[in-house]
Amino acid sequence: MSALPSAVLTTAGLIGGYSVARATGNRPLGGAVLAVFGAAAVETCRRRSGLGPALALGSVYVGAFGLSHPLAKKIGSWPAVLGVTAATAAVAVASADRGDV
Repeated sequence: MSALPSAVLTTAGLIGGYSVARATGNRPLGGAVLAVFGAAAVETCRRRSGLGPALALGSVYVGAFGLSHPLAKKIGSWPAVLGVTAATAAVAVASADRGDV
């Protein structure tokens, strides 16, 4: 069985982390979801494409999380999360998942 595509993992991490934090009111729990899925996405990318693309994907993932906060103040929480998630998934497809789409 092959690993899930990195784009699926980054999407699950960003949307899942936000959803868990919002639903439970427990931001560290949401952060844990974010971290676990992010680590899995980076590892999947590393196995498929090498260390460089994996580090780039990890940087985009962390940057997307950081960007979602100020962006949410301008356009709202869900639009911000969905926007950075879409951008991150596109990077994941370009860096590791080309054969999965």
